[in-house]
Amino acid sequence: MTAAAGSPAIEQIKQTVQENDVVLFMKGTKNFPQCGFSSRVAQILNFMEVEFADVNVLEDDALRQGVKDFTQWPTIPQLYVKGEFVGGCDIITEMTLNGELDQVLEEKAVSFNKAAVEKIREQNA
Repeated sequence: MTAAAGSPAIEQIKQTVQENDVVLFMKGTKNFPQCGFSSRVAQILNFMEVEFADVNVLEDDALRQGVKDFTQWPTIPQLYVKGEFVGGCDIITEMTLNGELDQVLEEKAVSFNKAAVEKIREQNA
């Protein structure tokens, strides 16, 4: 089952991504993640003090499928920065460790705690 372009779920995703600088489509919420992968990305963003909207895809099957169709990306979580799909858990983890996430956030003028991300890298070196 795929969500058709123009479907309510796809329109909701487009609107959410346009209205928020940083959006994490995840299983659960940033305060109560309901899967390890969603938890990891939320923890990274929270630790880096990135302001982000969290969208719980478990609350709506059409939304859950719609976000996968929207990006042609099969897994959740999915991170968007200023309307652009950045990646899922493995990609965000790798980007955090190699400094690419910092670059994306800086290029898009999204504030984050540089000292915190350095700490993440030190702990994972």
